[in-house]
Amino acid sequence: MLSCPLCQNSSCSIFYQDKKRSFYSCPRCCLIFADGRSQLPPQALKQRFSQPSPAKKQQQLANFVLPLLDQLHQLTASQLHGLNYGRILDAASQQIITEQGHLLEQYDPFIAPNHQVLRHSYDFICCYRVFEHFRNPQREWALLCRLLKTGGWLAISTRMLSDNADFGKWHYKNNLAHVAFFHAKTFSYLAENSGFTLLFAADDFILMQKTSESGINPAL
Repeated sequence: MLSCPLCQNSSCSIFYQDKKRSFYSCPRCCLIFADGRSQLPPQALKQRFSQPSPAKKQQQLANFVLPLLDQLHQLTASQLHGLNYGRILDAASQQIITEQGHLLEQYDPFIAPNHQVLRHSYDFICCYRVFEHFRNPQREWALLCRLLKTGGWLAISTRMLSDNADFGKWHYKNNLAHVAFFHAKTFSYLAENSGFTLLFAADDFILMQKTSESGINPAL
């Protein structure tokens, strides 16, 4: 058996297997994850993601970030300092955010590996189609907890598993760069154990608010 890379539970069992990979299920946090031995090597990932995203995907990211920022601004009526984690927003969208009086830092491990931005704290963090790439989701989650201010929002876009999903026919798992698959119950688990309130989790959008200074619970 493999240990869960998110909650470290050692009672994970085989969930699905095809010709390329084996997937395991965690009974504690409901994460489905690919066997680490079948994951793409770092050099292959770097080659795949070292170029800017196509215009269509850039627009999808903008359509995620800009409306979210408008909604958060309505809640706070103040200027916001945020982090776009794992993707890079296009220059035109960044300009819109700047003109609105907000500040958005960006971090991408391949295109913009600026670790300086990981030393600050933020009012909100956006993660658009990033969570499915986390090889070490526990470490990534701990980082996001640390970076987010108490009262801050974490907005996530990832394709979530459903109880009635036919995993074998789910195209999302065929992308070899996708190694972690989250269920709404996974985000409930994270909220309960990390000082967050889960505000919304449906389709491919999750919104959480950090409500405690404690960050990540050691019991996670």
